[in-house]
Amino acid sequence: MPDDRRRELAEAFALDTAAACLAATSVRAVLAVTDDAAFAARLAEAGCATVPDGGSGLNGALRQAAAEAVRRWPGHQPVALLADLPALRAADLDAALAALVPGGASYVADAEGTGTTLYTAPADEFHPSFGPDSARAHRDSGALAVPGALESLRRDVDDLDDLRAAVELGLGAATSRVAAGLA
Repeated sequence: MPDDRRRELAEAFALDTAAACLAATSVRAVLAVTDDAAFAARLAEAGCATVPDGGSGLNGALRQAAAEAVRRWPGHQPVALLADLPALRAADLDAALAALVPGGASYVADAEGTGTTLYTAPADEFHPSFGPDSARAHRDSGALAVPGALESLRRDVDDLDDLRAAVELGLGAATSRVAAGLA
């Protein structure tokens, strides 16, 4: 797939992930991290606040965003959710957030059980470990796995097989439009 199509698909994933987060009743606000000013404007139009990523890698950017979220919305625990969840449903996100143990670190493992799609912890303990085998890294750090089926929250997209599985769950509007052009 050409790079411009990959980028268009990744942006659609992010827009659908953000839309599901904004639709969740337990989400106070969505703060998206991107250095792409044009895409930041699209996210803002969708209802997200945005910040640049600071060039410190994924986990560094998430720590920076968590600190900014706590500054903007004091009293709320930051939640990191990766933007490759094009089938995410607000109900699954609400169910996961309702299942968190208050005051501690928690994570949602992906459908394969090795990756992580969501991580949360109190601001002073917020140390995400996204990357290879992140579910184990989060568990080993003391974070608790969030139970439940949470199918759409566990279905991240890393390859074409994952995308096919997401299609079966039902894609968000933006990804559906892009995916239709890929067929």
